[in-house]
Amino acid sequence: MRFGLTEQQRQFGAVAAELLADPDVDHWAALAGLGVPAVLVPERHGGLGGDEVDLLAVLEEAGRAALAGPLVESLVAARLLAGLGGEWAEKWLPGIASGEALVVFADGPYVPHGERADLILIERDGAICTAGPGRAQPSVDPARALTSAVDPAPVAEGARARALLAEARDRGAALTAVYLVGAARRMIDMSVEHTGERTQFGRPVGSFQAVKHRLADALVAVEFARPPAHRAVCSLAASAPTASRDCSMAKAMASEAALLAARTALQLHGAIGYTLEYDLHRWLRRAWTLGAAWGDAAHHRRRVASLLLEGEGTPERFP
Repeated sequence: MRFGLTEQQRQFGAVAAELLADPDVDHWAALAGLGVPAVLVPERHGGLGGDEVDLLAVLEEAGRAALAGPLVESLVAARLLAGLGGEWAEKWLPGIASGEALVVFADGPYVPHGERADLILIERDGAICTAGPGRAQPSVDPARALTSAVDPAPVAEGARARALLAEARDRGAALTAVYLVGAARRMIDMSVEHTGERTQFGRPVGSFQAVKHRLADALVAVEFARPPAHRAVCSLAASAPTASRDCSMAKAMASEAALLAARTALQLHGAIGYTLEYDLHRWLRRAWTLGAAWGDAAHHRRRVASLLLEGEGTPERFP
């Protein structure tokens, strides 16, 4: 069994990283041109027919670049529409695959990037609904603008809709976890570079033991969060029975790691870390908002405990 990414998957991430590093391009349009929104769209609808594993490297690079676009929300919506099938899939999936249509799924009362979306999907009372963008809502991260959802209209109800919604929330948590791992690692790298250049008492600040310990603690948290995030994505792609548990564990660990990396980076950068002139604030805002999106660490730890106690998603016991 192969546990690493293929050369094609790694190259996909490398090309995405090059595009995201260019400040003169529209990053979301560049990713659409690269085919990222088409990965989870079935081939019969003009997509690439891939799975979540194909997006692992791209999601980490998006986190490293602090991409503010609706990446996770659109990927979750594409898979949800594919699960719905019928006229909704026929109408919207080809446009998602080509990059001409933006469809987002919102897990909560407010819709990220709702003002840009051509179609908004939400959950209301266990039903999958369409909705329109309402009033703009306050957001910790201005680049992740929020709107309320208005005029919900159900398109699917019943047990099948509830199962699709549960899977959509798991997918959003897992993909966000991978993004947060990339963002957290970038904040650590920025902090290492900054403390290596800043001097005090004639020495680089990064040479002080207390600074090294803070960075090491953050790095350990990130490196421990990365394998569960990858496992969650693999579980989703394989429709594993432990997928829900794996996704919750990944999101809990990635959220905590990202918030620790953010606190560490902010402290080690000092006053400059609070300024809008310095780019660190972009990663801080992503960590603060996405750490809570799709369920915060406390929510997912409770969910893991509940799943284990109920026996759901428990690995098979061998005699």
